[in-house]
Amino acid sequence: MKSNHAFSSLLLTLALFATSSVANTTPKEWIDETTGHRVVRLSEEPGSRSLYFHQNGYSAEGDKMVISVDNPRGIATVDLTTFEVRRLYEHPDVGLLFMGPKSRNVYVTQIEGVGSGKVVAKNELQQPTQVLAIDIDTGDAKHVATVPRGKVHSINADETLLIGAFAERAYQLESGPRHARFEARYEALGEDGKPLTFAEAKEVRINERLEARIPMQMFVVDIKTGEQRTIYKATDWLNHIQFSPQDPNKIMYCHEGPWHKVDRIWTMNLDGSERKKMHARTMNMEIAGHEFFDASGERIFYDLQTPRGEVFWLASVNINTNERVWRHLPRDWWSVHFNIAPNGILFAGDGGDSEMVARANDGKWIYLFDSQPVKDVAGISAPDAEHLIKPSVLKATKLVNMENHDYRLEPNVTFTPDNKWVVFRSNMHGPVHVYAVEVAPTKVQ
Repeated sequence: MKSNHAFSSLLLTLALFATSSVANTTPKEWIDETTGHRVVRLSEEPGSRSLYFHQNGYSAEGDKMVISVDNPRGIATVDLTTFEVRRLYEHPDVGLLFMGPKSRNVYVTQIEGVGSGKVVAKNELQQPTQVLAIDIDTGDAKHVATVPRGKVHSINADETLLIGAFAERAYQLESGPRHARFEARYEALGEDGKPLTFAEAKEVRINERLEARIPMQMFVVDIKTGEQRTIYKATDWLNHIQFSPQDPNKIMYCHEGPWHKVDRIWTMNLDGSERKKMHARTMNMEIAGHEFFDASGERIFYDLQTPRGEVFWLASVNINTNERVWRHLPRDWWSVHFNIAPNGILFAGDGGDSEMVARANDGKWIYLFDSQPVKDVAGISAPDAEHLIKPSVLKATKLVNMENHDYRLEPNVTFTPDNKWVVFRSNMHGPVHVYAVEVAPTKVQ
């Protein structure tokens, strides 16, 4: 028994040494030679991840952000002034949801089997999910609710409700356990019997899930009581559900599937009223998606292509006035995800590789964008200009060279609350880490 214990201790020591060695070979800070911008590795442990691009990872006061960590699995905070990382909570099956918009609580899930890889949280969850609220200062954890099945997507502005959806039967969207450096696993064969690329296989698998037409229910959970109730039913694939960051009763969601096939972006009120399609297709193969609110909750932004893979826009619609702005950008500046700074002025994008929808020749960058409106010639407007789509052009500044990043892990750019940094996750040095790039270029001494 002593011999076995000694051998186990030796293996643990070697594993910790290997993890430490990998961490030490990943630079902590550098000036990107091609862009002149400062990049800082925020995470200390390999396997750390920031949140999905439209999920809030920042405290309401703007002093901390939350990330997921690994080995052992848990949640950590990052002090946005000192960049100090502190482990907050550990559990083998914990998953990071989002920060509360008002409180100092981070919301997490515990789903049995997720940590072992036996359950992939992105698939149709049919087992119970425990939802906890954890104080980011004290680490105190409180049980919020038990969701019998389905995925929790968002939290409303006054922090009274969680929202999510469940499918009435299981569906295995991904083809197996995920690789530690990536965030999804899609595999499929083409008509010639040969394996498709990751991007093409994803399209096939998503289309198969759409065509399954599994009945779904959108639900809300009362944070105070844990009570759950259904607010909407459909056989459309309900996904990307987001509460408005300002209006606790306004919901945006999508009909998931191949973007050229579905009417994707929808809004409605909490009681199911005023259900509205936010973008109407006007040409074959036109796509719109990866929708998100700005901080005001008044504008919805989305990736628009007319047609897919040829002409690229970052579009927006004001949900109160219906004002529409389309911001044009070239192929190489297209990004898997776009985002907008809290000040409502600057945009960021996380780029993409040559296999993705834009098939960019030189698209592997973290970008900063400024929107420049197309003005009337000589101040002469069309008679109905006020009601037409307002054109604009995005101008890009390259922030980070991502040539060594594998886009099977999506970087998911977000701005820090002070608008000074763009946060992203990357496997550019091997293991996944969380990084931040300074928006302002570094001054040469």
